[in-house]
Amino acid sequence: MDSALLQTIWTVVAFVFFVGVVFWAWSGRRKSDFDEAARMPLEDDEISVTDRQQDSH
Repeated sequence: MDSALLQTIWTVVAFVFFVGVVFWAWSGRRKSDFDEAARMPLEDDEISVTDRQQDSH
């Protein structure tokens, strides 16, 4: 096996892996998980504001 063949095989494997990750990320089953993860920073801010308001009373 020469290095050009190994590079070609590696490129194909990396491309197939990339396509697999894209399909996994865009699948409908993952939407709820990603929506929840997208709301996490906002939920942390709401908790912090609530904690500060309770501490001030």
